[in-house]
Amino acid sequence: MNKILIVDDHSDIRKLIRMTLEFDGYEIHEAVDGESALQVASAVRPDLVLLDVMMPGAVDGLECCRRLRADPVLAGAHVMLLSARGHARDREAGLQAGADTYLVKPFSPLQLIDCIAALCSQV
Repeated sequence: MNKILIVDDHSDIRKLIRMTLEFDGYEIHEAVDGESALQVASAVRPDLVLLDVMMPGAVDGLECCRRLRADPVLAGAHVMLLSARGHARDREAGLQAGADTYLVKPFSPLQLIDCIAALCSQV
């Protein structure tokens, strides 16, 4: 797994995730909302999409996840949803949308690395 797309409307969160991952040799791409995420994903074909659930615009994280899963070219990418919403129903909605895993904000860099490592072991 070497191409990662970080999708979050908060630049500080994207920066934190990028700083956490850039030393591990990943090719990092970023998007600020669901619509741009779909465009970037089509262009770079990421192995992993780190996707915020709550974003502005017509395509939130759940809808973006559904669309990624519906696209035959992108359906094989791993999707990790990131959200401040941590209730069981929120996690279930994320998994039903097609996410591989769901990480609740705030999370530590080590939690993120552990979750990515767990996804890599599923490849």
